[in-house]
Amino acid sequence: MFLHGFITASYGKTRYPSSFGSVHIILGIKFQNIGRFSKRGDPSSFGRRSRTPGVKRRRLLARVAAGASGVAASLAHPASGLTHSQAGLTRTARRRADASASERDSGATHDSQANTYQNPVYDQIFPDPDVLRVGGTYYAYGTYHPWTEGEGPDRELIPVLRSPDLVHWESVGPAFREVPDWSRYRGLWAPGVGQLDDRFLLYYSDSEFGSDDPGIGVATASDPEGPFEPRGGLFRSDEIGVPNSIDPALFVRDGTPYLFWGSHRGIYGIRLAEDGLSTAVSPSEKFQIAGRGVEAAYVVERGNYFYFFGSRGTCCEGATSTYRVVVGRAEEFRGPYRNRDGEPLTAEGATGTTVLEGDDRFLAPGHCAVTRDDSGEWWLVYHAYEAGNPWVGDTPRRVLMLDRIEWENGWPAVGDGTPSEQGRGPAVGGAT
Repeated sequence: MFLHGFITASYGKTRYPSSFGSVHIILGIKFQNIGRFSKRGDPSSFGRRSRTPGVKRRRLLARVAAGASGVAASLAHPASGLTHSQAGLTRTARRRADASASERDSGATHDSQANTYQNPVYDQIFPDPDVLRVGGTYYAYGTYHPWTEGEGPDRELIPVLRSPDLVHWESVGPAFREVPDWSRYRGLWAPGVGQLDDRFLLYYSDSEFGSDDPGIGVATASDPEGPFEPRGGLFRSDEIGVPNSIDPALFVRDGTPYLFWGSHRGIYGIRLAEDGLSTAVSPSEKFQIAGRGVEAAYVVERGNYFYFFGSRGTCCEGATSTYRVVVGRAEEFRGPYRNRDGEPLTAEGATGTTVLEGDDRFLAPGHCAVTRDDSGEWWLVYHAYEAGNPWVGDTPRRVLMLDRIEWENGWPAVGDGTPSEQGRGPAVGGAT
């Protein structure tokens, strides 16, 4: 079935009119008939791929040398003052063993008998994670997932997990009791969560594949576990003047909340009201920080720079997905963000610097969040596919992953650039 005359290019969850086709073919992006999705546009009914690459186990390194990364800096998640980073065992022992530039950047130290983790850190479906730390507990929030178990269908309306250490996760249930009245669609995607004063805010994408006017809604709770009470919508795509507005991320600068989000045209930002429940300025005052083809924005501050993490490629095609994590940095949070070659991310055809891509074990890593542990190290939390098990029925099986971010000459790096299988875990609760 061909819906609305569209074909999808999958920059992840983004779809483009056929008139955009020539541009993206030049960029090497694969187009598909949107009819591969269900008639309702439900991500639970993606057309299952019949071909899955064989699994080739990556070599495990015997040890992870003590290392440290990123120190200080204000964080993107206002309430938690946190960010994430990677804790990855890499195939390049040099990065772990040497007193590299990344370690000199941080000054943090760790005991060689540190606690460990193994990826995936949560092996159930959990796409598009955001993470918030409250006291000594981390909370993760993901895209709702419709799936079938036993005799009947079920779905979680923004699943919520909790963990003391970013490694051991347990489900605490859905963020919502029911679909918010403001929602037009069945899909509640890609939440962005933060805290303002004593209130927790959850922003969500109200969308589905084939929807013509997705938007971003907001809900509040007194407890990070929820339940969250819907507080209406921030905006629809038509209202803000940006087609396919999805993937919200809260950022607080000097006490003022801002929202970054993705779209057909790239990544935008806008100032929010003091309570975070509405925009504070007119749509004409929105600003752009990255161009077409980048989504899943996450912005953090470290030292003298602001860092934009995003994702490029396709997110939702199982083993053939091409997602990867890219980064740019800027001296001002509004940009301009540039890649490591100095190109602005808003330039035509520009891409961020790739910091994480798939390998023969874990495929299509992306849609990340950033947080920190008690020692000041930065960690990347993201989703990926396990190569040998990329589907549950017809639902893409994206699992929760963890890796440490190292800092090399002022730029984030993740191990050897691919997901780790295991490594030294975060320092929390006195653990080193």
